[in-house]
Amino acid sequence: MNDATATATGPRRCGLVAIVGRPNVGKSTLLNALVGQKVSITSDKAQTTRHRITGIRTLGGTQFVFVDTPGFQTRHGQALNRTLNRTVLATLADVDAVLFVCEAGRFSLADAQVLALLQGEGMAGKPVLLVANKLDALARRQDVLPWLKGMQERHAFAEFVPMSARRPGDIERLLEIVARHLPEQDWLYEEDALTDRSERFMAGEMIREKLFRLTGDELPYTSTVVVEQFEEEDPDAEPRRIRLAATIVVERDAHKAMVIGEGGERIKRIGTEARQELERLWGAKVFLELWVKVRSGWADDEAHLRSYGYE
Repeated sequence: MNDATATATGPRRCGLVAIVGRPNVGKSTLLNALVGQKVSITSDKAQTTRHRITGIRTLGGTQFVFVDTPGFQTRHGQALNRTLNRTVLATLADVDAVLFVCEAGRFSLADAQVLALLQGEGMAGKPVLLVANKLDALARRQDVLPWLKGMQERHAFAEFVPMSARRPGDIERLLEIVARHLPEQDWLYEEDALTDRSERFMAGEMIREKLFRLTGDELPYTSTVVVEQFEEEDPDAEPRRIRLAATIVVERDAHKAMVIGEGGERIKRIGTEARQELERLWGAKVFLELWVKVRSGWADDEAHLRSYGYE
């Protein structure tokens, strides 16, 4: 890698790069691949990402500060979705470059609505790179060429990058391309930083990922996780010992029953899989307790949203 791995003694580059797109287009998977470690949760359920997640990658003289955003919502007007959309718009105002993620060969109304944001006030002069993701899912690769030509007519993209987020070579190529669009300036974070999010936040996100993956389409996405307790028992212990307690918040009694499962089997599995992933992520011994509470209408209540960490 050339531009991205310039020697640390030469000019440094650093910039904020937003990853935007419609829900469930692969933004979080792309962020994790770009960072080289899991910092954002993924699932097949639309609107998995609800917060601005920062992932950091430093290569040679270049520091990439990637910002994963919620998928822009157009279907539902409840307070949660309005809050998520404000997060997207606020992120775009701050960044140096944008990765607009689409599925290669596909452009829906939802994609067009996100693209319209990139043509709005405050975006003039900011480079927008079209990331045509999931290229490996196309039956015929040559079909992407006329699609790219059509996309060029929709927007003056700075770069076109057909790729798959699951191919390391494609990720390396994307990093090289992005590096060219970052300003020369000092880094914002330490060289070994991976995210600006706390371990407590990551714990809640990991539990939420397992919740959505193990409930499938049964559970509405308006369910959330609140970490009530996060304690490191002995900071000097090897491995670290972390005690967690968290509450899964749902809107109806029927949803509570779905989460708990027959004989408590499902919530036990959610807890086990979340604990195991956190142990791998942190290299620690994790003790996790989970509860489920019903809070009817929380997703359309501004006070509840703030108390659960949504700004």
